[in-house]
Amino acid sequence: MDDLTEMLKGTLEGCVLEIIGSEETYGYAITRRLNELGFTDVIEGTVYTILLRLERNGLVQVTKRPSGVGPPRKFYALNDAGREELAKFWAKWQYLSSRINRLKEGGR
Repeated sequence: MDDLTEMLKGTLEGCVLEIIGSEETYGYAITRRLNELGFTDVIEGTVYTILLRLERNGLVQVTKRPSGVGPPRKFYALNDAGREELAKFWAKWQYLSSRINRLKEGGR
């Protein structure tokens, strides 16, 4: 779909929070998971930018572990603030999607 990336910009951070909330994980695995879910336009650079923002905003706990090849790998897990932010994301998503669906159904 054309322009899907533009529509995703506002929701991708919530998607990343959801993936991290499911299990402690790292950037490449998050990108791969998004791609598996059909978000094929999402690239690693975009995910790493989001991860940096989440870290800067204090929403994730970061643990460095040896990767076997190259520098240590950063693993991300949600902290309490991250779980709260994820809950807010899903509440906003529910609110917005219900209104869009109502509009699509003719305003009923």
